[in-house]
Amino acid sequence: MNTNPLMPSGLAADPSALSALRQQAATGNERAALKEAAKQFESLFMRELLKSMREATQKSGLTDSEGEAMGTDLLDQQFAVQLSGLPGGLSEAIERQLARQMGGANAANASAVPTTLDKVSGGSRQAGFVAKHTAAANAVAVESGIPASYMIGQAGHETGWGKSEIRHADGSPSFNLFGIKATGGWKGKVAEVTTTEYINGEARKVKAKFRAYDSYEDAFRDYARLIGNSPRYEKVMARLDSVQGFATGLQKAGYATDPQYAAKLSRAINTTLSLQRAQV
Repeated sequence: MNTNPLMPSGLAADPSALSALRQQAATGNERAALKEAAKQFESLFMRELLKSMREATQKSGLTDSEGEAMGTDLLDQQFAVQLSGLPGGLSEAIERQLARQMGGANAANASAVPTTLDKVSGGSRQAGFVAKHTAAANAVAVESGIPASYMIGQAGHETGWGKSEIRHADGSPSFNLFGIKATGGWKGKVAEVTTTEYINGEARKVKAKFRAYDSYEDAFRDYARLIGNSPRYEKVMARLDSVQGFATGLQKAGYATDPQYAAKLSRAINTTLSLQRAQV
């Protein structure tokens, strides 16, 4: 149970939890803020561990509904918080490491706690990415029937939540959020970059040409056309009622070469759903 009056019982990915941690650090109580940061790191680690364990033992079809997926995600979050901060646990080791890295400068350390936390959790970046693309995704969702959360989650996964978007050689944006390559008779603009492909299960760096657009909404719309109008993805469109079914369908249809693509995409979509609920 969380007994800290300045810190809610939530993960560091929760913007309100981050705000409370900043407040605590700013008051000069660096040691308490450091301890809480370490606990939040451990919570995030435990949550991902629980998700991985569920996915490793989960049978396709048993927990396919979106409601069950949301419930499982919230349950994992509660367990992660309860299992964090125990004596002799991972948080103590994290706290020692943070203390060494932060070197003892009082004012700098107080601000470094939340800054480091932001970078590790990615919570602020994820929330910002979802907010940034919600309007465009909603517009295309109405046209295509593909849930906005699915498209935003996939865009977030493909770009590292906006951190590694595909860009032209001059650094200008290509607006390609989905890693769609410039094949199949594509007549539009192109961005050529080095990317990772899995060949016979082995990750390799290769040069590839990707489609480029004039806006993010154009990118969402082109993605929806690709998924909705191609016989290759017909079974994917039949699983719009299920996060796991949608992600698994994309992997089976060969959307990406990563053998863990479905599991990673499911996590990204569920993260999007959680952030959308928080933003309401």
